[in-house]
Amino acid sequence: MAFAVTRNTDLRSDVDRTAILAEPGFGTHFTDHMVRIDWTAASGWGEGQVVPYGPLTIDPACAVLHYGQEIFEGLKAYHQPDGSVAAFRPQANAARMQRSARRMAMAELPTELFVESLAALVQADRSWVPETIDKSLYLRPFMIATQTGLGVNAPSQAYTYLLIASPAGSYFKGGVKPVTVWLSTDYTRAAPGGTGEVKCGGNYAASFAATAQAAEQGCDQVVWLDAAEHRWVEEMGSNNLGFVYGSGPGARIVTPALTGTLLPGITRDALLQVAQDLGYAAEEGKVSVEEWRDGCASGAITEVFGCGTAAVVTPIGEVRGVDGSFSVGDGAAGGAGPVTTALRDRLVGIQTGTQPDPHGWMHTLT
Repeated sequence: MAFAVTRNTDLRSDVDRTAILAEPGFGTHFTDHMVRIDWTAASGWGEGQVVPYGPLTIDPACAVLHYGQEIFEGLKAYHQPDGSVAAFRPQANAARMQRSARRMAMAELPTELFVESLAALVQADRSWVPETIDKSLYLRPFMIATQTGLGVNAPSQAYTYLLIASPAGSYFKGGVKPVTVWLSTDYTRAAPGGTGEVKCGGNYAASFAATAQAAEQGCDQVVWLDAAEHRWVEEMGSNNLGFVYGSGPGARIVTPALTGTLLPGITRDALLQVAQDLGYAAEEGKVSVEEWRDGCASGAITEVFGCGTAAVVTPIGEVRGVDGSFSVGDGAAGGAGPVTTALRDRLVGIQTGTQPDPHGWMHTLT
């Protein structure tokens, strides 16, 4: 699809943009344009448009405001050594957004159109892509239900797909260093048959109370446990989890298996492959809170990390909960362990084009 482009006549100045790119933070500053594509049951997907970034006008009775029909994605584009800009596994994000749409009874955006929208926006806002290796352009595609009316007898018959972009630095303040996490036993993120594997706003809204509780306990993030027993580890508030058993070439990496209540992370999936590429055993399985605590005490579990698009790979140094606390490896004062570091370095190397991309994960946008 050819995207119609309406240029923003009020562009950010070069001075302002340079200052933002030097210290972008995460999700704070946005580029000059955005993408919009509308869908109706009668006409299907309309023309793709690149338009100036700005407020939306929607009816107060719009379905998304009352019934939460909304989904989103998150991925990054990276400056490459040859001067091009490439996105990491955009087809995987397109497929996940389609799965989310099916669960939420929404229109499915075709993969080709999804990827083309990324290219259209990055081409329009190429000057917003950071060129330093520790930064990227975060891309946020999302879709909202736009039919007007308060009936709940059927899903919306109209949707708007939007794409915005934000230059990104480190997700956690202070950069890559071990974080402290809180084991949530008062709240549940998702139950079987629910929307746990869907990337929808409601999941995150429901997590804020637990996130606030974690902050009250001096923690950076919350760790969700299973709904039935509050015993089995599932994921962090914004990341999947990986557990390292042992050390050196014989280290084994375990990530909680996808059961329908966990988000199927694209970074998680990539790291399972990267681990094998580096010679580590990697598998999906089950890890209980007791095993986590006892494994850290005995030394069987040597490292634990969170992984996701925003933070990439983040080491966990301390775990707190109602039953006390315990450290992972050298604790919150230590650094990332050798396996976590190796995984992160290899993945970031692929994303930034400084290491080979044997699996063809990077897709050139411009």
